[in-house]
Amino acid sequence: MPVMSMSMGKAPAGINPPVKMLNPAADPRKMRRIIAEDPEWSLAVVPSLKNLCLQHIVNHFEEKPILNELLPSQKAFVLEKLPTFLPLSLTANLISDEGYWRRCCEDRWGQRDVSEYDHSWKRMFFERHLENIIELFIPDQTEPKSVLDVVPLCQNYVRRLKITQLLPPIRKPPKFNEDDASESASDLGDDGPSIDHFDFRILLNKLTNLEELQLVYGVRGCGMNFEWNLFEFTFSDCQFLAKALQSCTTLKILKINQSNVDDDKCRTLVSNLLDHPSLLELDLSHNIIGDRGARALGKLLNRSHLKQLDIYDNKIKGPGAQALAHALSKNTPLESLNLRLNQRGDEGGQALAQALLKNCILLNLHLGANELTEPTATALSHMLVHNSTLKRLNLSCNRLGEDGGKAMEEGMSHNSSLLECDIRLTGVRLETGAAAGLLAVVVAVAVAVVVAGAADAGDMSVRAGGHASSTELARGDGQRSSSSTSSPPLTDTQKNSSENAAMCFQSRTAARAACVNAILQQHLILLQD
Repeated sequence: MPVMSMSMGKAPAGINPPVKMLNPAADPRKMRRIIAEDPEWSLAVVPSLKNLCLQHIVNHFEEKPILNELLPSQKAFVLEKLPTFLPLSLTANLISDEGYWRRCCEDRWGQRDVSEYDHSWKRMFFERHLENIIELFIPDQTEPKSVLDVVPLCQNYVRRLKITQLLPPIRKPPKFNEDDASESASDLGDDGPSIDHFDFRILLNKLTNLEELQLVYGVRGCGMNFEWNLFEFTFSDCQFLAKALQSCTTLKILKINQSNVDDDKCRTLVSNLLDHPSLLELDLSHNIIGDRGARALGKLLNRSHLKQLDIYDNKIKGPGAQALAHALSKNTPLESLNLRLNQRGDEGGQALAQALLKNCILLNLHLGANELTEPTATALSHMLVHNSTLKRLNLSCNRLGEDGGKAMEEGMSHNSSLLECDIRLTGVRLETGAAAGLLAVVVAVAVAVVVAGAADAGDMSVRAGGHASSTELARGDGQRSSSSTSSPPLTDTQKNSSENAAMCFQSRTAARAACVNAILQQHLILLQD
């Protein structure tokens, strides 16, 4: 056939040879090209049908959430692809994967330390989300519904709220008319909005797992817009907060700092915290509490389970300190009391020293910067002779003087429980005999700890070895018994046990010596003024 002969022979002139005879590199103009409509399309990356279905679930998750019906591998794929801006009403109770909530936290707040939230990213998200809503809440403008709608979603995860600002309502400037020129500005301002802040009564009783609450009644970063009323903790605020705290029976830690809490507000708070079932720590530092407030706090110590009270940087003087001392003398459960940066003077210092003669529970006492002098040092010295419970005592930034240092040395020489004594900036110089005496006393206490530990380790070595020679290994060859008939020869098992006991004794002794060095370097602070 002509056609067959043409295919087997040379191609006629004007007709291109078969494709296998073409050389595209020789003539690029004759190379055939396919231009796809999608330049990123490629046969190598065609997704599988399974992935296409999963991606469809991701794209329509808000309309039809499908998650628990999937296999573990499919669920992981969907959770990795889900966007972080889905409504919380959908994701709060449906998604428990920590990877998804980690992405939500990092997209919103960047890198954060999750260890403060018990390593739970979901808890971190809901606590910070609720904190932001409260901090941006503007009374008389923001609807309370914006807070109440979030509470059912986050109440199972919120254990701590750290509110760093509370906004007051926005006041519009008064309008003056020419006919009312005789009226004062104060008269016109009475009809404006209140200056009360967020009302915690609508929130705290609904947070059934809340354990810690930190509040600052002020505006963060106000800059040139500073006004005193931005930092005003009103009496109505105090009453609302006190009622809310009374209803929050799970609260363990309460901190209200830098909020101008005075005596009246302190008394209002305390009256609603009496006999609280769970409160263990109260911090009212950096306020303006005086003696009347201190008397109320003394009453709280006798009618609560408080273990730590921080009221430093206030205006408590001698009478207030005496009220607190009277409460301490009744052996309250309080273990730590921080009273630094007040104005107690020797009247309050001596009263506290007398109270600690009866108190056998308090472990930590901070009296720094309280205008204490030699009489207080003498009273504390007498207290140290009889008190065997106190572990840490801070007297820094007082005017004890060299005589006060000598009195403290005398008291500490009869005390075996005090581990830390801070006498910086007290007039007790390092070169004086009093300071050297204090150092020697604490060293003696530390050595006693090592000796007691070594004795315990020696007893353990005897019990571990099960033979008299294990004790000899711990004591050394020079103290071994010369009589070989007192005990039978050791077996290989007994020898190994004895050697292990001796090594255990040496390691325990070295560890306790290291602890003593740490105590001397970190806790005993004897610096020049």
